Amino acid sequence: MANQSELVRQKILAVAAKNRCRIVLPEAGTDARTLHAARGIKDQGIAEPILIGERAKIEALASAEKADMTGLIISDPAADASTLSALANSYRAKRAKENLTPDQARATVSDPLYFASMLVADGQADGMTAGAVTTTGDVLRASIKCIGLQPGIKTVSSHFVMVVPDSPLGENGVIIFADCAVMIDPNAEQMADIAIATADTAGKLLGMEPRIAMLSFSTRGSAQHARVDKVRQATEIVRKQRPDLKVDGELQADAALIESIGQRKAPDSPIAGKANILIFPDLDSGNIGYKLVQRLGKAEAIGPVLQGLAKSVNDLSRGCSVQDIIDVTAITAAKANLLR
Repeated sequence: MANQSELVRQKILAVAAKNRCRIVLPEAGTDARTLHAARGIKDQGIAEPILIGERAKIEALASAEKADMTGLIISDPAADASTLSALANSYRAKRAKENLTPDQARATVSDPLYFASMLVADGQADGMTAGAVTTTGDVLRASIKCIGLQPGIKTVSSHFVMVVPDSPLGENGVIIFADCAVMIDPNAEQMADIAIATADTAGKLLGMEPRIAMLSFSTRGSAQHARVDKVRQATEIVRKQRPDLKVDGELQADAALIESIGQRKAPDSPIAGKANILIFPDLDSGNIGYKLVQRLGKAEAIGPVLQGLAKSVNDLSRGCSVQDIIDVTAITAAKANLLR
């Protein structure tokens, strides 16, 4: 597993290294892990981390944690009046329908999460990594309000890069799971959006040819239900919108992954038994599925990787480690290069 995990990291780092991206970290004043991760991000040449927050709080936390701050950039919304004012004006223009007053816009953008998001939106930073102490909902709200969606995509979603030890499945044990963190109950159009975004991100990030399985409890009509119909409809939408992609559904997980079962259950399928991307029909199955594989299969789960936003943003688990923050920031930097 270690070798395969390292290979995945090397591929991501190679994309990240194309340009030294500026990645904002808006939890630097409240989370010690973020400070230690920033040091690693800087020293490993992954990106140029920018710590967002009140300078006094960041420096006090760094002192208490004995975190080396040499060469790290701090951007304090309260201390940089001109930048705060410009970002507040830009935010107010973006949210014109809300009829915000200048003071309301300024108060919102004074929040490190919104300040960081607006730096990305205005091109003063290339991406953002957040979520160590902030909920996924808050990260998404700030990102959608400030940055907006990628052209042609109506759905913000996520995927995990699952690295399964000693497994021949997927790409030698590397399988992409989506969506496991954002969309609770996607409709057919949203499920299709998730599949397309995942294929594009995973293909460019890892250099793999996407083979997409749209998962269900049914394979090719073995059961009839509205939930199965949704998966079939989503599959057809993907085929119409992206005829270049290899996709099939509805498929059960075993038919998607195991060649002998795939040949028996869906003998004419282009991807049955060979899938490297699994699209789950809802967040229940996706979240439960990735955690079971992670814990019972001792897989490494890299992510979640957010997709669908106009700029590169990634969300962390609040139980993340310092290394998790470094790894996810590497993905943020890589995605920022892909979105250039």
